[in-house]
Amino acid sequence: MDSFDVVLLLTGGLAAGVANTMAGGGSLLTVPLLVLVGVPGNVANGSNRIGIFASTAMATATFRRLGYSELSRVLPVLAPVALGSVIGAILVGQLADETFERVFGLLMVPLLVVSLRPPRVEASSADTRWSGPLMAVVFLGIGVYGGAFQAGIGLLLVLALSRSGMDLVVANSIKVLVVLAVTVAALPVFILSSRIDWAPAVILGVGFALGGALGARVTVAGGEKVIRPVLVVAVLGFAGRLLRIY
Repeated sequence: MDSFDVVLLLTGGLAAGVANTMAGGGSLLTVPLLVLVGVPGNVANGSNRIGIFASTAMATATFRRLGYSELSRVLPVLAPVALGSVIGAILVGQLADETFERVFGLLMVPLLVVSLRPPRVEASSADTRWSGPLMAVVFLGIGVYGGAFQAGIGLLLVLALSRSGMDLVVANSIKVLVVLAVTVAALPVFILSSRIDWAPAVILGVGFALGGALGARVTVAGGEKVIRPVLVVAVLGFAGRLLRIY
């Protein structure tokens, strides 16, 4: 990597950390950025998890300091999510780098739309909450997706958690902990299969951590009006590159 690549990764990680706080979809920027600096697609997917780990660990610690410690409520979903994330990480490792890049490129545009215009969610009533077995299947599926691709898993989790009967404040605090669990479960698979390029991963992780801390302040200052258009342009551009449109 040259100095430009370092600056690009730090800046991209910072922007992704802020975007995750304000709108979600940070990995839609960072995985293509890693590809852009020369990291193969599947290795970029694994390397991105270092930044996700850094940002979610910091967010989890912050929620605990603010009094949102929901470990007892997250335990029922942790097992299926963690199992699914290991399965997803193993399955995605079977894809060739070029195939992964094309699949991820196809996912980017619909995930961008959902991130920018998320459906309204409300806590379910007792009559419409999912049963235990159904909830386990749903979170297993989310874990498989998160282990494989990661991007957009936060929104899926908020939708599922609220549907299972939790209010949105609690759902968001649990979401961060679940994403951390998904990352911790999947990360060894990427490490053992040598699908992490440590130098760019750590540099990106520093930017991610800084962005996570900055995100709340930018949101209060009205930065969302700036971040959303930038996110749209960047994601569409990166999707075109991954799909070899130009």
